[in-house]
Amino acid sequence: MIFKDYYKILGLETKDVTSEEIKVAYREQAKKYHPDVNVGDRNAEERFKDIAEAYRVLSEPASKRKYDRMWNNYVGKKRAKYEESKRGKTSIFSDFFNMFFGNIDNKKMEAKSATTQSGKVSKKGENISTEINISINDAFYGANKKISLRTINGTMKSFDVKIPAGIQNNEKIRLIGQGKKGENGGKSGDLFIKINIEDDSHFRLIGYDLYKYLLITPWEAALGTKTNISSIDEEVKIIVPKGTQSGELLRIQGKGYKDGKGSRGDLVAEVKIMVPKEMTEKETKLFKDLSQISHFEPRTMSM
Repeated sequence: MIFKDYYKILGLETKDVTSEEIKVAYREQAKKYHPDVNVGDRNAEERFKDIAEAYRVLSEPASKRKYDRMWNNYVGKKRAKYEESKRGKTSIFSDFFNMFFGNIDNKKMEAKSATTQSGKVSKKGENISTEINISINDAFYGANKKISLRTINGTMKSFDVKIPAGIQNNEKIRLIGQGKKGENGGKSGDLFIKINIEDDSHFRLIGYDLYKYLLITPWEAALGTKTNISSIDEEVKIIVPKGTQSGELLRIQGKGYKDGKGSRGDLVAEVKIMVPKEMTEKETKLFKDLSQISHFEPRTMSM
């Protein structure tokens, strides 16, 4: 029999933990390995089953006591290496779980999910994948979108999609049961919607950073200045150092896009020095005077 260290599966180093600590550890691990977060990752799917199995045992005082007696023999004296369970294609719990607690309930659950009243094997419907484009503003604040897809029989079906605030680029939203229908009473597949966050005229999204252009005059670039720049949710002050060159990047920390962990990336201002296309006579004279007295020659500078 392969012994499974349920405490290690939940990220716990000892069995001397409270029920609340077990619950917190379960939530952390379940969130990390949830199938919705790891779409298509078979290893994560198996690990998620182990996590659920571990919590089922350790959350019940009676089963925890029974398991702890075995834990003392396998782990308490000598730390055992965690081994993945060898599950069958339709097994709900691992062989270790069944040998430890019996598999009567497991067989009933498998039989119920795998067959219909007619005795035919049920089959889950196929998943469907699509993608939609949304603006940076909708991604940052969240939005409700309606999409339409053509079904197998040629008709159009509409879906309401809730875009959560701070969704990440290329992240997928899962609509459970909105895929192809199952066979012989099997569950319908799911609809996975990939989110593409589009750049707009104001911002470009790179990682968690928001990039935008900062337009300044030649004299602001030469002398330096303080000015305002709009981030996605507020206006902030920015300092342009003396001698700033066109193309330089000025970074404002914490004013970018949400990183999904409670923090934000940076707002990055790309400087563009703008020259007036039309000037007054006085402005023209000043530029001519500057050209006569200045010894600055940019074409001799090494890049």
